[in-house]
Amino acid sequence: MKYYCNPININYRYQFNADPRKHGEMQICREAADPSLILFQGRYYIFASMTLGVWVSDDLVNWENHRLPEELPLYDYAPDVRVLGDWVYFCASSREQNCDRWRTKDILNGPYEKIEGSFPFWDPNLFADDDGRVYFYWGCSNMTPIYGVELDPETMQPIGEKRELIFGDPYAIGYERIGENNSTLPASEDVIEAKYQAFVKAQGVPEEYLPADVRPLIRGMFSDKPYIEGAWMDKHNGKYYFQYAAPGTQYNTYSDGVYVGDNPLGPFTLAANNPYSYKPGGFLPGAGHGSTMQDKEGKLWHTATMRISVNHDFERRVGLWPAGFDTDGELFCNQRYGDWPMAAEGEPWRDPAWMLLSVNKVATASSFVPGHEPEKAAEENVQTWWRAASNSRDEWLCVDLGSVFDVHAVQVNFADDKIDIPCPGEIRPGSQARYIEEKDYTTQWKLEGSTDGESWFVIEDKSDAVTDLSHDLIVREEGFAARYLRLGNMAVPYGQNPCVSGLRVFGLGHGEKSAAARFHAERIEDLDMLVDIADQPDALGWNILFGSSPEKLYHSYMVFAPGPRRIGALIKGREYYLRVDAFNENGITQGVCIKLD
Repeated sequence: MKYYCNPININYRYQFNADPRKHGEMQICREAADPSLILFQGRYYIFASMTLGVWVSDDLVNWENHRLPEELPLYDYAPDVRVLGDWVYFCASSREQNCDRWRTKDILNGPYEKIEGSFPFWDPNLFADDDGRVYFYWGCSNMTPIYGVELDPETMQPIGEKRELIFGDPYAIGYERIGENNSTLPASEDVIEAKYQAFVKAQGVPEEYLPADVRPLIRGMFSDKPYIEGAWMDKHNGKYYFQYAAPGTQYNTYSDGVYVGDNPLGPFTLAANNPYSYKPGGFLPGAGHGSTMQDKEGKLWHTATMRISVNHDFERRVGLWPAGFDTDGELFCNQRYGDWPMAAEGEPWRDPAWMLLSVNKVATASSFVPGHEPEKAAEENVQTWWRAASNSRDEWLCVDLGSVFDVHAVQVNFADDKIDIPCPGEIRPGSQARYIEEKDYTTQWKLEGSTDGESWFVIEDKSDAVTDLSHDLIVREEGFAARYLRLGNMAVPYGQNPCVSGLRVFGLGHGEKSAAARFHAERIEDLDMLVDIADQPDALGWNILFGSSPEKLYHSYMVFAPGPRRIGALIKGREYYLRVDAFNENGITQGVCIKLD
């Protein structure tokens, strides 16, 4: 059996961001986002923003990075890649100029043929219907919709006028509201207009002199409306499933919703199951702006953007989850334990193979920087980390599981903490001025285990690794006994002091599962519910599951502390059912399903 764990275990390149909003301050972080996942000639390919390349796999588990040709728009966001017959078509986003396309019959070796573009766009998506007709979708704004148009399949030029397809509606669709946990309602239209007019007046430029496409962007500066973006189209049993992302990539609730229609250019109706890709809790949240693909066996997978957003809003990773259509034609995605090791084979709603053992366990280290204590590496939060006081290879981090467990997998997650070095290359100008690191670096370490804290054995030695895997997964399907796990001999890019956001350990205990969760849940507004979970010492965490019926609890929110939790992803006028499952090192205890009142 093969296993993977989100974020996908691939190299993530550093970005040197010269953000004009930060007065020229350089912000350095790793980034990959907006993935297009395709199957082409028997292999899987992931194209993601700001990676300079493509990841290639034969099994969706083991990935290799390959550079793409320089003539492709590798510094433009949201690369869209689609298979049309024997060809693979590639394009990306630009608001400043007409966006060209490229096509090839050989992704890794080329050549790539250029097709001249005729208009600018952002967050593109190409869709080929089974009748040979081709459609194109684009849009990324909190003031304008996602558009669609038919294209000539030979020239890729528009046929007819573009259509407005999807607008945001955060007053009725809870998961579209911005903020952590969808916490912020947008300003009224009157407030937005007043702020817009005051801004224009302060600039001393008559409004009629402003380009028409600039005016909504300025209005958007004063709105708390969600970004509606990241289109992706699929067809199933004659229906068109129009997927889109909201409310913004920097929030834990970045998700993918779906509309359904009988025509590729609409009209579309909001599907019953929404958001269909949604992961606000756990170690690494976020599941928005992605793509849905059928694998070699005909099973569906969804890949999307996961959020860190500490060093920069666009500090992001790529996740992959099993998906599918239910018997009613509802598109779903299983993210219940969406950043735990998962078998790559099996039915979509398979449970994780092993349980999380390390959350909130005792951690010690050779040293630490105040504010980055060793316990930060065991609290299941990618936004916090242990930081060593030096970059010496003698630094170490150790997690004590509390007793001996059967360990089957360890995920080693390195973080970056305010890197301050000169940019090693030339900043590319533009609205997202940056330099993408060209050089390949290495991340090295050694992982040891012990049952008693005195005698140690090597689990994995990557002291001389030539890879740069900042979210590396080590699997031992047969398992081994350990109480202590110690990470040492670390060396990371740019000579940083090693920082670890998660030394995450998975396996199985020998005790009892926790009791069933005790909780109270109620709907407190049209778009919100409150779930209050009672403390139970035998549980390590809880998974709040909800959906349109007891059989369709497709949405989940993982938490590691009892008490009240507001979830703001509901849709006005719809009924919901809810269940809270408790888990510990020994397994998952299913809770009682209730109807939400």
